[in-house]
Amino acid sequence: MNDAAPKATARSWIGLAVLVLPLLLITIDGTVLILGLPAISAELSPTGVEQLWMLDVYSLVLAGLLVAMSTVGDRFGRRRNLLIGAVVFAAASATGALATSPWMLIGARALLGVGGAIMMPSTLSLVRNMFLDRQQRRYAMAAWAAMASVGAAVGPIVGGWVIETFSWQAAFLMNIPVMLLLLILGPLLLPESRNPELHKIDIFSVVLSFVGMIGVVYAIKTLTGGKDTALGIAALVVGVTAIALFVRRQLTLSAPLLDVRLFKVRYFRGAVIADLLSIFAMVGALVALIQYLQLVLSLNPLQASIWLIPQAIFAATAAFVAAVVVKRLLPAYVITAGLLIAAIGFGLTNFLSPSSSPALIAASLALVSLGAGMGLALSNDIIMSSVKPERAGQAAATSETAYEIGTTLGTAVLGGILVAWYTRVVTDGTDALDLPASVAERASSTMAEALLVAAEVGGGDGASILEIAESAFTDAIIVTGIAGAGIMVLTAIWALVTLRGAAANKDLAAEHENELAP
Repeated sequence: MNDAAPKATARSWIGLAVLVLPLLLITIDGTVLILGLPAISAELSPTGVEQLWMLDVYSLVLAGLLVAMSTVGDRFGRRRNLLIGAVVFAAASATGALATSPWMLIGARALLGVGGAIMMPSTLSLVRNMFLDRQQRRYAMAAWAAMASVGAAVGPIVGGWVIETFSWQAAFLMNIPVMLLLLILGPLLLPESRNPELHKIDIFSVVLSFVGMIGVVYAIKTLTGGKDTALGIAALVVGVTAIALFVRRQLTLSAPLLDVRLFKVRYFRGAVIADLLSIFAMVGALVALIQYLQLVLSLNPLQASIWLIPQAIFAATAAFVAAVVVKRLLPAYVITAGLLIAAIGFGLTNFLSPSSSPALIAASLALVSLGAGMGLALSNDIIMSSVKPERAGQAAATSETAYEIGTTLGTAVLGGILVAWYTRVVTDGTDALDLPASVAERASSTMAEALLVAAEVGGGDGASILEIAESAFTDAIIVTGIAGAGIMVLTAIWALVTLRGAAANKDLAAEHENELAP
């Protein structure tokens, strides 16, 4: 904004603190069950497919509904949407804690996704409308981005500590007090805002956006898993077709659910892609390296969570480091530097061995979180600053959809590389042991299963299986790290090219508003 933009008041800053609390929980819930599955499995006895749905359904529903819920908030009021979402999130949390069957828990996680989708766009669009001064908004966006990064980073830490200290049910119950606090303080501290130009919501567009997002995200998860290829391709075709129809419909509507013309703006387009790939790196590294701490180095959930603390600290401070540095350097340079720092973090995995110190993992994750966190902070600021306040809801939905897709891709793509490499190496290694086919197949499926097989077989063969599996998993981590580093370098080049010229003090929305004219 320009120099005449009104300054935020003390009430606005206190309101910001209220806004980032639900965001923190929404992002924590994406990863909080990673360390909780063993405890849940012991009590509810889910199948392997049911376990995957417990982890995945939350992000699937959240990603599928973000665009639709942002428009609902724009139409009926962003603060009202936030408070309704808090009620849904609290009810879902109570249902999850009381779950007595796998599918009851899956249903609760799906309902959590609904609540998160209702709340999340409102958090970012309210920040855009509460902080009109560009410099103040940059720090407010840094706080928002820090909480998003911290939530993804500390989810396993919180899960490990809560589950080890209390029970897996506590991972759901901890949400309720925060939602109650939001319901009390939200009406007192947060202003209501809406887009007065929106008069109706196109239901067919809502259906198309939901089917498209669910189809594409589900296809990514299925195809990278290497199983049900036909189902994955079918889901991809349905998802891409729905998205194509959605885009075509938005271009013909007078009040589109999502103004796809936003992608005509170079800064907006460049920042969204950088945003997506930054969270891709952070979550992908987290999922892969947490498994290394537990499966290769044999740390329990609480011990593993302790070694994750440095990366949580770096994730929390990265946004504010970026907000300070950008006063002297153009955002494109700071984002590029951050992505290259993340690439270095991935590169550290090249020094891993089955007997490495957990400190090497902590250092790798810390650098990835620092670099990706810097990129997230400034790319979010560019996304929201590229549009006028009345378009904040749609810009926020686009940013947060990129976040969820990045989370899914980080898990699916880097996780898929990890599993595929591990399976190939273990299969080659166990062929020489002359094991029964069923035993060899189990050992090559996952590292966790290989540990069970090694204990069951025992003796020299059991020790050999364990050695092969640990070596293969370490090699798979290294390959995954190389892939992650390469993706970060390419993203850095993308950011440098597409975001060049986006000065920290420039009114980006005014510069590009003519490009959004019908």
